[in-house]
Amino acid sequence: MIPTRTLALRLAVPAALALALGGCISLGGGKAPPTLFTLTAAAAPAAGQTVSGSSDTALVVLDPETDRALGVQRVAVTIDASNVAYLRNAMWAERPARLFRHLLAETLRARGTRLVFEDVDGAASGRTRLAGRLLAFGYDAPSAAAVVRYDAVREGPGGPQLARRVEARVPGGKADPKRAAPAPTQGANAVAAQVAAWVG
Repeated sequence: MIPTRTLALRLAVPAALALALGGCISLGGGKAPPTLFTLTAAAAPAAGQTVSGSSDTALVVLDPETDRALGVQRVAVTIDASNVAYLRNAMWAERPARLFRHLLAETLRARGTRLVFEDVDGAASGRTRLAGRLLAFGYDAPSAAAVVRYDAVREGPGGPQLARRVEARVPGGKADPKRAAPAPTQGANAVAAQVAAWVG
């Protein structure tokens, strides 16, 4: 994890990379953009769809953990292994972890096989929980791709935990405010579909 205090001190963009990014990168601050971006689930339950069940069979989706770089509403851009900046004039409507949790829950609900709850304050009941850590959610400047990387952890009642790392890359994901939402959304949906298939 990169300490927040050192981000500004350690950010040193090579000249060629700085030209390629076209001045779209900043370290945050300033006024909020006129539009806030969100995620839209590619698979969602149809209107009127009903699912019955009990807490014994329900699945509870938790907010994924993140490091401080993803703990804000700015769109993260990975410069290299040690440096992270933020896309100028682009901001998420909520923190990426919260947006991803909702998209993942909607994808799971679309399967229609069990009740799916989202846990905000730890009050939701269920014998199976889906936790994890959102490792990447934004842009990777060196590879010019939007990247979503998630360590999913399935926790059963009193049983062993199962973990799986899932990643999706959207090539050509230039760090551009116009693509701030579409490319990561495509990646998030790809990750969510893989996790839903794994959870079953």
